[in-house]
Amino acid sequence: MLQKTPAPPPVSDLAIPHAEGVSNDEFRAAMSRLASGVVLVTAHDPDDGPRGEDVGMTATAFMSVSLDPPLVLVSLRNGSRMDDLLTDVPVWAVSMLAEDQRHVAGRFAMKNRVSDRLLFADLPHTRGEESGAPLMGGALATLECRTESRVVAGDHTLVVGRVLTAALPSASNSGPLTYFQGKYRHLS
Repeated sequence: MLQKTPAPPPVSDLAIPHAEGVSNDEFRAAMSRLASGVVLVTAHDPDDGPRGEDVGMTATAFMSVSLDPPLVLVSLRNGSRMDDLLTDVPVWAVSMLAEDQRHVAGRFAMKNRVSDRLLFADLPHTRGEESGAPLMGGALATLECRTESRVVAGDHTLVVGRVLTAALPSASNSGPLTYFQGKYRHLS
């Protein structure tokens, strides 16, 4: 007699477990083999202090989504300062970091910092006309964006932004700063 295997219970999209045998460490190690460009995501918080405060975050999960309309995507850790800020502030900026800007990436990747005010103090930057956010001097390219949509995906939120401005401020022949196997690198 043929026995039927019972169908597995439906799993909600929000509670999908890890595949059997895939641990967080194994997944992290596998994904470290994917080289990524490094960007600095910035926004201006007008409600923090008398003149507001600039906020920055290093990101490696950033990509182009669409040419028409021009859209990009950045992945933000749920509950991070940038995630909380971009929930309320609809405009933000991205500076695509050059290989000689490793110190900028490291500075804004620090966890548990109290304020970003000092982190921006000695860095050359301009203020975006559309976003009011800092745009890093020496960056390979800068974008100003307006949030189009937000999608919660596991422990991160994917923020899709419409590109409002795009500039190539650096005349340098420098290459991009990349992230590979847990370290900042440059192309050789």
